[in-house]
Amino acid sequence: MTVEDLEKRVKKLSMRSTDAKMNLHDLAEELPTDWQKIPEVAAATYEVFKELTEARKELKAAKKAAEESV
Repeated sequence: MTVEDLEKRVKKLSMRSTDAKMNLHDLAEELPTDWQKIPEVAAATYEVFKELTEARKELKAAKKAAEESV
């Protein structure tokens, strides 16, 4: 993947993470209504933040490699 591709991926994941965070926040504010959804919403939030963290690491490494090859 190119640096540009990784930047696009990070941007998309960042938007998804914001949505997931808001879903979790909204669920928490509505408690005890829909408390059964906590594991599902929390797991989805966890996964997107995990992907975002990994993508950011990949992007940082790719940028560093690109700088070193100049």
